[in-house]
Formats: sequence, structure tokens, C-alpha cells
Amino acid sequence: MSSSQQPFQRIAPDVKLGRNVRLHGFVNLYGCEIGDDVKIGTFVEIQKGVKIGNRCKISSHTFICEGVTLEDEVFVGHNVTFTNDRYPRASNENGELQTEADWACIRTLVKRGASIGSGATLLCGITIGENAMIGAGSVVTRDVPPDTVVTGNPARVVKSLVAKC
Repeated sequence: MSSSQQPFQRIAPDVKLGRNVRLHGFVNLYGCEIGDDVKIGTFVEIQKGVKIGNRCKISSHTFICEGVTLEDEVFVGHNVTFTNDRYPRASNENGELQTEADWACIRTLVKRGASIGSGATLLCGITIGENAMIGAGSVVTRDVPPDTVVTGNPARVVKSLVAKC
């Protein structure tokens, strides 16, 4: 599919789409930047302030919240969830619904070539290193070194992807 608006897509006017972006049905994009040659699957939401690099693949049912940056060539499996608040609350100290003034967005960075397996959850404030792999269903609570595989809850390093001499 091309980046042109299709039925059942919600793409806000402030979205910056690169060349050859392929969007499937039921996507919700607002205030984000999407690089060239990116594929975004069905039922994906990408919020304001998110930056997606070139040649990324974002699989269906994924949620990428404000504060997340994906560098080039990142793979995101199905049903991956990012967070941006360590202590989320519905209301403030006065019992009123929170506004942007009541919390601070905590950023997450996924470096070039990383892969995130289906069903993973990434807590905010972390960096996923270049070419790292996150196992399916993992809960990532801290930085992941480059060229490693992490799995589990909480995710722990299980393998290096660098050949030892």
C-alpha cells in the first residue's frame, strides 16, 4: 500500500511520511516522523514525537508511544508495546484527570538494526543497542547491549551475536 490515505486509516496532517511508506488498514498516526521505505502493519498506533528511521518494519497490533525513537532498519514484531511513564496515573493529586503538565515523557531509543520479538514490552528510559535482539514476550526493563540477545521477564542477556576469535 502507498502512503496515500485509505479507508480506516487515521493519519493526522502533522505526520511526516518518507518515500515509499507502506501503510495497512486501521493505523493511527499523529505528530510523528516516518522515514523512507517503512512498512507499518494493521492496527498500529504511533503517537506524536515518535521518530521512525528508514527501512523499518513495524508489525500489526503494535503501540509506539510518544518519546520513542527507532533508528534505521529496526524490526518490531506483532503486538509490541512501548511505555513512556514509569508511574502512570489517571488523575493528579487534586483528583482531576492528568494533563501533560502532570507528568514527564521518558524517552526510549532503539538503535540501528535491532529486532524486537512479538509480544515484547519495553519500559521507558532504556536504549536497545545496535543489532540487539529482544525475544518474543520479553519485558525489557533496562538497557540492552549491542549485538546481544535478551529474553524473559525481566529480560536478561542469553547470548552474544558477536563471534569470538
